[in-house]
Amino acid sequence: MFSSRNFSSTVSRMGHGPDGPYSNLPFKVHNRKIPFVVIHWTFFIVGFSTPFAITYYNLKKAGNL
Repeated sequence: MFSSRNFSSTVSRMGHGPDGPYSNLPFKVHNRKIPFVVIHWTFFIVGFSTPFAITYYNLKKAGNL
């Protein structure tokens, strides 16, 4: 009823990539054109300030500011 898995079918999956720091991340941290910290802080600043900018715009448009 149940099919068993042979070890020979998973040999190619037993390998692994390079070891070392930052090798487990899906993006490049070192030797970038734009430093990672700039992208990181820009992402958070834009994401945090967007609700405040939208609120300011809507209050200004309604004449309540």
